[in-house]
Amino acid sequence: MFIVDAHLDLSMNAMEWNRNLRLPVNDIRAREQGLTDKPDRGKGVVALPELRKGNIGLVVATQIARFVAPDNPLPGWFSPEQAWAQTQGQLAWYQAMEEAGEMVAITDLPSLERHLALWNNGKPNTQKPIGYILSLEGADSIVDTYYLQWAYEYGLRALGPAHYGPGRYAQGTDATGPMTKEGHALLKEMERLNIILDATHLSDESFWDALDHFNGHVWASHNNCRALVNHNRQFSDDQIKALVERGAVIGGALDAWMMVPNWQRGVSDPKEMQCSVEVMIDHMDHICQIAGNALHIGIGSDLDGAFGKEQCPYDLETIADLQSVASLLEKRGYSATDIDNVMHGNWLRFLRNAWK
Repeated sequence: MFIVDAHLDLSMNAMEWNRNLRLPVNDIRAREQGLTDKPDRGKGVVALPELRKGNIGLVVATQIARFVAPDNPLPGWFSPEQAWAQTQGQLAWYQAMEEAGEMVAITDLPSLERHLALWNNGKPNTQKPIGYILSLEGADSIVDTYYLQWAYEYGLRALGPAHYGPGRYAQGTDATGPMTKEGHALLKEMERLNIILDATHLSDESFWDALDHFNGHVWASHNNCRALVNHNRQFSDDQIKALVERGAVIGGALDAWMMVPNWQRGVSDPKEMQCSVEVMIDHMDHICQIAGNALHIGIGSDLDGAFGKEQCPYDLETIADLQSVASLLEKRGYSATDIDNVMHGNWLRFLRNAWK
């Protein structure tokens, strides 16, 4: 089954983790044996050949670079201009992958429909390019709002105003407070350019502030449910209801600490915590119960988002195993139409509506 994954940090892995994503996952793991600079060395699950193996032909792929003020202990860049330059290096990697025939940018309806026709033409997909929609995770690198026009011109189509901690435009995970005045101006420019608002990672106050000030299209690329894992990173039922009312799609994430309660980073084990791919279905099902249908869920795996096999479902060896989601949904009683929608249809309907 054709799959859309709405959140992968591909360029971050290529540029900061120094992973050659053109190689199979096992080759990347072998190259990292003995490295200890990052906790997930030798444990990655994402590479371009594995995407093809899993029939994951379209992804939302990120740029990411945080600005940190002197009192912010999070890792990041010391000026917005440095953060911007980092995202431009990430952009250059995507462009190099396009030149190599590995990827293709999807920026509008014609490019989307051409890509879907290619991936569904019945021929083997071993040589087909992975389609990617460019998204910015955290807006700190947008030096000023007029930079958004440049970003749109090079292909940016979605943006999450904040990531972790306090941001220049909005407050993110583990931070508190509404969007800034500059954040409101950012939303206005996003609306003008028809850039999708990604509500993922927004603090509660910034979430509601963003919905109040933005009249464009909203999705949540990778987010789970607070009712199941009680943390501000997750959406409350009221937030889920508000997103459903806005026609949003919410992508289920496979980061173990977001899936099961009481996860301890660097300590917990996926098997011992019973963290399987099916746990993501629990979160998806909770959203469906609130929505009353299966039209607002999809996959936004976040795999290799600064974690690897040590912090993802124990029954997932590589991202190609996302194919198991279909049978897990069927086991829960979801119809064939529902399953098609979760695997790709909901994201495609959203994009066709946003880009019509």
